[in-house]
Amino acid sequence: MKAYLSKKNEMDLLNFTKRNFERPSDCRNIDQIRFYISELCSKIEEFERNHNCAPDWAYALLAQYNNRHNQILSVRFAKFYTP
Repeated sequence: MKAYLSKKNEMDLLNFTKRNFERPSDCRNIDQIRFYISELCSKIEEFERNHNCAPDWAYALLAQYNNRHNQILSVRFAKFYTP
C-alpha cells in the first residue's frame, strides 16, 4: 500500500508540473524561470519531507530550469558588457 501511495503522489507531482509549468526551452522570461525554480524546489522539499525522497525526474527538471536560467543570464551579461 505504501508503494501505491508513493507512486500516486509522484504522479500527482508530475501532473502538477505538466499543468502549471512550461518546458524550460520555451521559457523566455527570467522572472518566470525563477518562479518555476522556486516552486519546483518547494515541491521537491515537500515531497522529501513527506516521503523521504524525491523522484529523479524532478531533479532533472530542476537542472534544466537552472541551465536555461544560466543561458539567459549569460546572454544578458554578454550584451551588457560587450563594447
